[in-house]
Amino acid sequence: MERPKRRQAKTEAADFASAGGPAIILVRPQLGENIGTAARAMLNCGLLDLRLVAPRDGWPNVKALNAASGADAVIGRARLFDTVADAVADLNMVYASTARGREMVKPVLTPRQAAANLHHGRAANTGVLFGPERSGLNNDDVVLADAIIEVPLNPAFASLNLAQAVLIVCYEWCAAAQEAAPERLPAGRSPAASKKEILNFFNMLEGELDSRDFYPTAQMRPKMVSNMRTMFQRIQMSQQDVQSLFGIVKSLTRPPPGRTSGEK
Repeated sequence: MERPKRRQAKTEAADFASAGGPAIILVRPQLGENIGTAARAMLNCGLLDLRLVAPRDGWPNVKALNAASGADAVIGRARLFDTVADAVADLNMVYASTARGREMVKPVLTPRQAAANLHHGRAANTGVLFGPERSGLNNDDVVLADAIIEVPLNPAFASLNLAQAVLIVCYEWCAAAQEAAPERLPAGRSPAASKKEILNFFNMLEGELDSRDFYPTAQMRPKMVSNMRTMFQRIQMSQQDVQSLFGIVKSLTRPPPGRTSGEK
């Protein structure tokens, strides 16, 4: 039976962390122990929202619970997703912690810079992606992110385990909280679009381009789609921006007034 003092300590830890913060999204994590130690790092820094995308050994995981060393408030709330797109659907701003993706034109930030943006930016719901232990995030994962986080370390020995990477990012967020100011949107500015809204726009746009044979070859399509998505992500679109883009594309797919769809 759990001792009262230990139970009280867990309650106080969860209360301290209840203020919010970015979701920590572990993509295809391999070892339960690494999930547990990442959860422990999150609670150390006052974060609770743990999301797991297709963990190799399934979920729930006893090894993760044991390695969490009392971070029950995080492990107990962990949510399971099949895909990265599902895991980020409700978020407005997503960062990818990776040393890859240099071929994509995305901002590259240190954890400290990213933490400042998370606190002072206009996005209401944010998250950070961390890849599997062996291979890290792939390009399909990174393309869903607005920016890349790179930890400046010894270039000759820069490898971090999963929990170390999570702790560094979470610590910088926790430290930045001491200086954060409440966000205020400019007058007339609509809230940031969620990833679900943005992905719906991407799917509509790409479907229209497919129907018009936009891509020169099937082999070129993935790279061109990735480049287009990256271009739009750099805008940091609001809900109004996405609605406007939907309207623009729909308008362009209709024939001009007085002309039927078969006329040229």
